[in-house]
Amino acid sequence: MTNKNILVLVSIGPGDLTMMTPTAQVALQSVDVVIGYAVYLDQVRPLLNESQEVVVSQLGSEVDRAEQAIALARAGRSVAMVSSGDIGIYAMAAPIFDVLRAQEWDGESPEVIVYPGVSAIQATAAKLGAPLGHDFCTISLSDLLTPWEVIERRVQAAAWGDFVIGFYNPRSKQRDWQLAKAQELLREHRSDDTPVAIARNVSRPDEQITLTTLGALDPTQVDMFTLVLVGNSQSYVLGDRMATPRGYMDKN
Repeated sequence: MTNKNILVLVSIGPGDLTMMTPTAQVALQSVDVVIGYAVYLDQVRPLLNESQEVVVSQLGSEVDRAEQAIALARAGRSVAMVSSGDIGIYAMAAPIFDVLRAQEWDGESPEVIVYPGVSAIQATAAKLGAPLGHDFCTISLSDLLTPWEVIERRVQAAAWGDFVIGFYNPRSKQRDWQLAKAQELLREHRSDDTPVAIARNVSRPDEQITLTTLGALDPTQVDMFTLVLVGNSQSYVLGDRMATPRGYMDKN
């Protein structure tokens, strides 16, 4: 990469490197320094060469990671920040721009280029068939950075609006009640037979996708490596697939 005063934000996809875009791969292989969370660096390590410096960051240190990447780029290095899925969706692009904003970035130093990728919800949808055939939204159930009251309003609005919903960060050991609460809110607006997909580690060797219903959904079967996809009132299951019509139709 000829420009050394550059920070590229590279989306590495959901897991399988074949789902990473060619342009993102080229960008990743062209920089001096690659920085990211250890799990993501392990994912892309086969693409890296011995001349590249690899900086491992710990989970939960997103702002520090962003500041370090920006500082390295401003020091004259070409730097790649990597993140799974699409780096602009619940990932590192936002902290990068938050730090740049705080530093009153001039839009030029460093140069910042974002390379999009396949998000977890896209990869899950492809495995299922066509669950995103109509309007949909994504909601993170993590209340570490967003007050639960805000999340709850968004779940209620999406339920009322009959959106297909992809729940990111649905459940962890420390946050073990939010998905059950979201399920309760959804059942106020949708029938218990609404299709639900539990997708864990999509495109990875231990991928597991389970179809169930809103009424039968067991939140204890879900963890942080899982995306929960809830259909709308028109969504249906066909064999081991799930789909949502592009328009509203009479089911009878």
